[in-house]
Amino acid sequence: MQKERPVILITNDDGITSPGIRALVEAVKDLAQVIVVAPDSPQSGMGHAITIGDPLRLNKVDVFEGIDSWQCSGTPADCVKLARDKILHRKPDLCLSGINHGANHSINVIYSGTMSAAMEAAIEGVPSIGFSLLDYKFDADFTVAKQVAHDLAKRMLANPMPEHILLNVNIPITTVANFKGMKICRQAYAKWAEEFEHRVDPRGKDYYWMTGKFMNMDKETGTDVEALNEGYASVVPIKIDFTDYTMKTWLEDNWNL
Repeated sequence: MQKERPVILITNDDGITSPGIRALVEAVKDLAQVIVVAPDSPQSGMGHAITIGDPLRLNKVDVFEGIDSWQCSGTPADCVKLARDKILHRKPDLCLSGINHGANHSINVIYSGTMSAAMEAAIEGVPSIGFSLLDYKFDADFTVAKQVAHDLAKRMLANPMPEHILLNVNIPITTVANFKGMKICRQAYAKWAEEFEHRVDPRGKDYYWMTGKFMNMDKETGTDVEALNEGYASVVPIKIDFTDYTMKTWLEDNWNL
């Protein structure tokens, strides 16, 4: 019997018309049957938000030639949930999210809609990867990012990871000639030092605009930030279980609960 072709679910947080998701579709469409379910508008910074108080709209659209695609009125996590229940009716073989415009390394994984879509798939036991390119420009060059996405998707289909683990992959701004390759890394300890700039609108009302500076406090080696600064794509395995088992043992030994 002929083996059934694998299915890859593709989503993102920049919206179904973004250049990044088109690049991701192009990168992997020869590896499997591709289904796209993505937000109908940008959803950056939504984290793992889901829609519970409003109806969700899901409409089939003709965006990618030869690829079944739907746009969803909800969040990236909503897209994965709806795709699983109403479109695929089964677990896909792989879920890919991105390619995001801008970094999702270190602490950004907490805020990222791109990564939360991939994490939602991982919760359902679907091998998943979130891809981000460290270029915020709409006309960013996705050539290297497509190369990385194709390579890792092919590897994942051939040798899936254990359930409930996903990969956070960030790609530096570089050319094919200068690209150093990929490094398996750990998440750096870094954060945004945020400030809220006070402004006044044309009607004289106060408002605040968030600004900030990215600060890397991690001086050890082997981090995603270090790899990206050296011209490598960073590959960080992420788990859903947030439990700190070292601290769990410490609490058991010292708090006598």
